[in-house]
Amino acid sequence: MAYRKFDTCFFERYAHLTLETILGTRFSALENKDRPDLQLPDNSLGIEVTRAMEPDRHNANQLLKELAGMHINESQKEDMQRIVDTGYAYGLPGLNYTGYKEEEYWLLAQPLKRILKSKVEKVASGFYGNFNEFGLFVFCRDLLNLTQVEVALEYTLSLQDNLDIRYNTLYLSQTDTLYVCNLHDNLFYEGINSRIDKYAIPDNLRREFFFKSLGY
Repeated sequence: MAYRKFDTCFFERYAHLTLETILGTRFSALENKDRPDLQLPDNSLGIEVTRAMEPDRHNANQLLKELAGMHINESQKEDMQRIVDTGYAYGLPGLNYTGYKEEEYWLLAQPLKRILKSKVEKVASGFYGNFNEFGLFVFCRDLLNLTQVEVALEYTLSLQDNLDIRYNTLYLSQTDTLYVCNLHDNLFYEGINSRIDKYAIPDNLRREFFFKSLGY
């Protein structure tokens, strides 16, 4: 079987669906473009979508390219065949597999602190154009606890100190959780964790995001 190279559109669509469904209709009109990846037509908001993974992280999920020779639970057979056919598995609950396209996507991921620094430098340089607000959406392969999210938020705030062009919101996404971190300056907060909102993503939504991101 010949395997096609991945593209990033699956994850950009997945991010769009996550934002629209979890955070509301403000994100409905986002368009999938480039520099940044998601944009509102009136230039009021631009969101860059990326991924992060520590280099020494062991991928616990099995790479799934074909079903031949496998003992398959009938209830999972259809989903597993979909992974083989599309090359993606992200978001499907109950399956510890990675599609061949998704595997390539994660192989190019950088550690979270490195990707935050790189993206902050790019937005400050004007690389992503002129928008009223900027957001950074990061798919995190490593499971983050609240303390790690706080560290990432504080690091991003320190990077952006005194910058004219900066991100207003940092979205840290895991398969079952979305952390929304407010990066607005000159706001009163009672501690760093008051800048963070945590949203659960239930299995039924994960499954819906997966199929819609594939265009089904």
